[in-house]
Amino acid sequence: MNRMFNGIGALRKLTLFATAILMTACAHTVSVDGEFPAPVGNPHPLTVGVYLSDDFSDFTYSENRDDRDEWNINTGRAQKNLFETVLGSMFTETINLAQYPTNLPKGLDLVIVPEVRELQFTMPRETRVNIFEVWIKYDMHAYNQQGDAVAEWVITAYGKTPTAFLKSQEAALAQAINVALRDAGATLYTGFERVPELQAFIDNKQRALSMKQTGGNE
Repeated sequence: MNRMFNGIGALRKLTLFATAILMTACAHTVSVDGEFPAPVGNPHPLTVGVYLSDDFSDFTYSENRDDRDEWNINTGRAQKNLFETVLGSMFTETINLAQYPTNLPKGLDLVIVPEVRELQFTMPRETRVNIFEVWIKYDMHAYNQQGDAVAEWVITAYGKTPTAFLKSQEAALAQAINVALRDAGATLYTGFERVPELQAFIDNKQRALSMKQTGGNE
């Protein structure tokens, strides 16, 4: 009898151990790191403050759906590096702000504040090929020195795993996110002056600078 109970106890422990392993195997953690090259071009003649909130710099997307495994995806460090690099190359001077809207340094033309609106991804079994696809959407806000809204626009980025031959799902998804972030950086850089309000703001700034240089004789 004791042997039977011992056997049942051992089987129960084995079942619990197997369940714990299965639950662990179904949870995926992805931490995205990335170094991004600075774009090359003529900077806009603006002094811009950049505020990246803690929510932005530490952003983690968590998903736990019935039809998928659990995913926890941290993109904060990578997107912080991306936005600091790209915005830092776009203007004559860029100042990273520790807080907003209080204690702003004098002389700022604009303050830019990005927010993550949405992150979505598809699994290989959903795309029917061994790649991940990722979409990231950012809400962009630009304010003047007084805190008044100058412009709001949206950046939508897309990326997919560049190769089907990777060791893990986590590595494949991280690569897809890095591609999406590069796409976001390119869109931010090339699309900034296409925003009508920003185009008008830059034109006015350049006109005022030109008049100052010529003594207001235009």
